[in-house]
Amino acid sequence: MRNQSNTFTQKKEITMSSCRVGLRLAACLLNISEARKKYVVENIAKAALLERNGQRHPEVSVLNIFSDPEYNRSVITIAASIDELGNSVLAACLEAFQSIDMEIQEGIHPCLGAVDLIPIYPLSGVGVEECGAVARSLAENLIRSVPGCSVFLFGEADLPEKRPLVQRRKQLGWFTRRDFSSLTPDLGPAPARRCGLTAYQVPLSMEFSRQEYWSRLPFPSPGDLPNAGIEPMSPALAGIGASPYVMNCNVTIDSQDLTLGKEIASAIRGSNVNGLKGVQTMAFPHEGKIEIACNVESFEDQEVTETSEGSQYMAYSVLGDHFYYVSPHYIEAQVKKLASDRGIGTIGRALIGFTPQECKSCAEYAIKESIGEFWKIREGVFM
Repeated sequence: MRNQSNTFTQKKEITMSSCRVGLRLAACLLNISEARKKYVVENIAKAALLERNGQRHPEVSVLNIFSDPEYNRSVITIAASIDELGNSVLAACLEAFQSIDMEIQEGIHPCLGAVDLIPIYPLSGVGVEECGAVARSLAENLIRSVPGCSVFLFGEADLPEKRPLVQRRKQLGWFTRRDFSSLTPDLGPAPARRCGLTAYQVPLSMEFSRQEYWSRLPFPSPGDLPNAGIEPMSPALAGIGASPYVMNCNVTIDSQDLTLGKEIASAIRGSNVNGLKGVQTMAFPHEGKIEIACNVESFEDQEVTETSEGSQYMAYSVLGDHFYYVSPHYIEAQVKKLASDRGIGTIGRALIGFTPQECKSCAEYAIKESIGEFWKIREGVFM
């Protein structure tokens, strides 16, 4: 049972603000549609660390891997200097597109693609607009590198509208779509069906061969790759964008009643009356119970004044801009109250990765110390 927050637990003093003054960092929380094959997930993560010459890049770190086998979904937190993040994420995406077969993928969490979502967030020394430019460049590189790839854009990558992710998901029928023939992506061709790429069937548009690429990974090579160069059996679809940091926080209620779970999710949803600002919610069956899954958006609000661990809001700043988000403790307390009003309890809370402050702190430390596989020194990598 997932009942704890994934926080950095090493007994070290980490004075992040003093680490490498002027370091310009951003993070990508790469959402992939695989969690049951650990070696596949870790190969995708390790691909982000390699330069094209096969050497590890010193300004890139994989901070966390959170995999949920029942959802069959993993979130890989990749942090890097803003100038290197796009190339690192591209390498991870190419590995994922070759390794995840969406024709047989199954899981509770809705998804459209093998690489389902690619959000980029500023951490330090860089603004969200620059992250948007990196996201757009990454989208264009994916289209060039992956035959048949389709992309939709959101946030700062979606110019000039800058439509938020929640709006794009509604427009695309992200959680309900079964017919893809009418879908019009922002870049690339319209996919014909559920999306993804199958292993061995997509050529890498990079400066080294596929066999050389695989040989640098610690897990077994797929062999001679006999079908290299043929068209993929299904296209790739990914959502790519940039925004202020979005945290993922899930709370499990002690019930199997999905209708009740949906009521609680709706009650705290930010778009509803008396909901929590910036919180997007859904309810899913999970490990025999119901999980309230929350995307917690950061926002700018001049009216927010009280920010502390016990208050509703937490605060942080990037390049002098002040952002706020609803505290995970407050979200858990609200879910607990709503569940109690309905005669049930809660089991626990899972923070998928980091708060914005934790992500910045760990990124600065990992890159300062040149720790590429930072996730290995954290607790709770695979829950």
